[in-house]
Amino acid sequence: MNPSIAIAILLLTFIILIMLKCPITFAMIMATACAMLYIQVPVMTMVQQMSKQLNSFSLLAIPFFILMGEIMAAGGISTRLLSFANVCVGQITGGLALVNVLASMLFGGISGSAIADVSSLGPLEIKMMEDAGYDKNFAIACTVSSSCQGLIIPPSHNMVLYATVAGGVSVGSLFCAGYIPGILLGISLMVACYIISKKRHYPKGEKVPFKEALRVTKDTFFAMLAMVIIIGGVSAGFFTATESAAVSCIYCAFVGFFIYKELKIRDIPRILGSTVKTLAMVYALIAAAGAFGWVMAYLNIPLLATNLLLSISDNKVVVLLLINLILLLLGCVMDLAPLVLIMTPILLPVVTKFGMDPIQFGVMLMLNLGIGLCTPPVGTALFAGCAIGNRKIEDVSKALIPLYLPMLVTLLLVTFIPALTMTLPNLIM
Repeated sequence: MNPSIAIAILLLTFIILIMLKCPITFAMIMATACAMLYIQVPVMTMVQQMSKQLNSFSLLAIPFFILMGEIMAAGGISTRLLSFANVCVGQITGGLALVNVLASMLFGGISGSAIADVSSLGPLEIKMMEDAGYDKNFAIACTVSSSCQGLIIPPSHNMVLYATVAGGVSVGSLFCAGYIPGILLGISLMVACYIISKKRHYPKGEKVPFKEALRVTKDTFFAMLAMVIIIGGVSAGFFTATESAAVSCIYCAFVGFFIYKELKIRDIPRILGSTVKTLAMVYALIAAAGAFGWVMAYLNIPLLATNLLLSISDNKVVVLLLINLILLLLGCVMDLAPLVLIMTPILLPVVTKFGMDPIQFGVMLMLNLGIGLCTPPVGTALFAGCAIGNRKIEDVSKALIPLYLPMLVTLLLVTFIPALTMTLPNLIM
């Protein structure tokens, strides 16, 4: 058995199947099976590794976070967050663009999903901006780019996924680490939107009267409390991330049914159906990636990748820039979840050799791959925004170009300034 040939079979089979537009889950399973047959490992091992990967208590948080996002989208929480954002920044030049970004920051801090952000807030935000005289492509670009905040501002089920693959990284510490980078990303996008709005002479919003602002803030209180339950409960040690997700689901359902009264019994089958559909895709990916990762470890691919990167340069800055470039390019052609599952075991040993904490790398990875959600040809957030706004991907991609700069600047700051991610975990956890 030649290890080089086995590696070639594994990787080439995977790449060819992806190029043939085979679903990533099946591509990983087929590539794993072919490599196992060559190295004469029983294929039953693949099934065992798939089952083993799913046998994790922390993964129970994922269905609850997905369900919570669906409940919030249907329960009127998104519209109230949008109204609160308008109270905060709506009266500034380009106010609706700033409202778009701030609302995504708040919604991401409760749902933890970029796609839920675009799908829930997008129809409201894009129409508001278009009616006020904003270019529609710019409105969609704002909605898509700001949705990335949901991946790093807790709670994020993708962070739970990373914690599982990284091997025992604290979910609570990851949640705490995402706050400062997420807020920094939001502020940088707001600055970019303000500059663009000034140059294009986009209008100011109307100032909200004090009584109305007070009413909107009071109305948003119950929506914001979900964030306190999740982060406060985990950080204070009252419950685990899984338990906090379950409690938050019950809380959001209570708010939707009895306080905002926009969630109806007839919505429940659709919400559960959408949750199960998403969960089936996520868990299938996790299981397939477990077997794929086992074969990579068996063939020493992470060690080989580490040695290859270190052979290019032993300079920390060069290697980290190279890792960011690789992740950005991969994010253009693959979705976020499979990349987290595949690249974490390969790249984590490399960055830890340079002294980077796994928590810092987790936030860096999420932000990096979040940018990939906004880039063609496979950016799912970009697809969702274009579908909602009924615009071509090429046109929206052009409008996104000036908004990539603040995202990349934030990524570099997170990569090279550990204090941005590690200060809160060290203080709180």
